[in-house]
Amino acid sequence: MASLHDLGRLRALHAVATFGSISGAASALGYTPSAVSQQIAKLEREAGAPLLDREGRRVALTPAGQILAQTAGEVLAALERAETRLKLQHGTPTGRLALAAFPTACRGLLPDVLVQLTRRHPGLDLRVSEVDPLRGVDLVAEGEVDVAVVHDWHNTPLVVPDGLRCTPLGDDVADVLLPAGHPLAGRDEVSADDLVAERWISQRPGSMCHAWLLRTFAERGRQPDITCQVDEYQSQVSLVAAGLGVALLPRLGRVRLPSEVVTLPLRPTSSRQIMAAWRASTSDRPAITAALDALHEASAAWTVHFDSPNVAMSSRRSTTG
Repeated sequence: MASLHDLGRLRALHAVATFGSISGAASALGYTPSAVSQQIAKLEREAGAPLLDREGRRVALTPAGQILAQTAGEVLAALERAETRLKLQHGTPTGRLALAAFPTACRGLLPDVLVQLTRRHPGLDLRVSEVDPLRGVDLVAEGEVDVAVVHDWHNTPLVVPDGLRCTPLGDDVADVLLPAGHPLAGRDEVSADDLVAERWISQRPGSMCHAWLLRTFAERGRQPDITCQVDEYQSQVSLVAAGLGVALLPRLGRVRLPSEVVTLPLRPTSSRQIMAAWRASTSDRPAITAALDALHEASAAWTVHFDSPNVAMSSRRSTTG
């Protein structure tokens, strides 16, 4: 049983338990699914018992697997706490710091954050990944990312795994984008009820924004007609400009819109809360504290609630920022 101390195999099992599949664990760890399967197979031989029940692409932990996965989580958390204490002795933020953020936060927040951290703490090795919030919290929980900038909509809350802490960074208002020639384009504002018959341009299934759209229309007993599934907001803007549908566009990270697009406030206001998530076991780590401070400063330097929906990034700096 001494071989059960192999951290690589324990980490593989913990990742499978967290993500529910071999492929999900492989993606989080940066391995191939075959490599993860080999690690689990070795661990099963060493434990003398099956650890996974395979159900197609999904897997479930056996009772032995649940025990070992829980232990693996405790071991990995203890090692992380030890690393934090060692870094506290050093006192200065150093070492690798992995950040993740959803696309508009990468564009609207992270540039300032990275500049601040680089200038203040040159000993940090900064790494950035662009991911959906659902993926971001999973990566933090698994230990692959240290801090993730995430969001949840007012009617589509983000489920945060156990062991993570979150701090709010601000609220991001979303507006409706219409083609300039649309019959509603001359209004001062629109409601979701005005838009139930529209053709929508939205993110793909599995994203927070897509879930918001489905839930908003489900509350009205309807299903949105999503004709274009496009993840990148600028591509959505281009499709709206071409007259192919309407879209919902948050203000964070927004660039200047073309004249073919009209932006209207949605009433009642639709917004998402921007948050930073990190593992509770790393709260005292100097690099985490520095990252959270920089995120709060960058958020305060951008006006997230705007009086007008017709704004662009170049005009969004606050006078105090």
